[in-house]
Amino acid sequence: MINMVPIRPEEREDFLRMAVGYFSELNPGFVPSPEWKEHYFPNIISNPRFFLRWIARDGTRAGFILFGLENHRFLPKQNGVVYELYVLPEFRRHGIAKECANRAIQELWQYSPSKIQLEVLAGSSAAAFWRSVGFHKVTERFVLDRRER
Repeated sequence: MINMVPIRPEEREDFLRMAVGYFSELNPGFVPSPEWKEHYFPNIISNPRFFLRWIARDGTRAGFILFGLENHRFLPKQNGVVYELYVLPEFRRHGIAKECANRAIQELWQYSPSKIQLEVLAGSSAAAFWRSVGFHKVTERFVLDRRER
């Protein structure tokens, strides 16, 4: 049985440990900065438009999902967003991510967003997963990082 349980403020350290594991998988060179340690969790948990949930399988934490709502940049409407979806390696390949993604999508549609969007890292295998859930690529995002100049 899969459950998505809200992460409580007192679970900050447990969440941050798992989040560091997630970001380290995405980028093996990830080192949480003091700013990240101080602001990442409080900014998520204090925003009522963000939904941060533990993913639990048979009562055991198997990952987390972060999704929410954002105002459109220029128009008077809102978009749903899936920010993060992480399943621990030992729980993968059992349909957990797909089930949680679909639940988050259903919950977001209840808020009547104009669309639901997400980003994946270039070269990531995540694109195939999100296509299997029904998303399609509509743009490419480019970033100019100050360190690369």
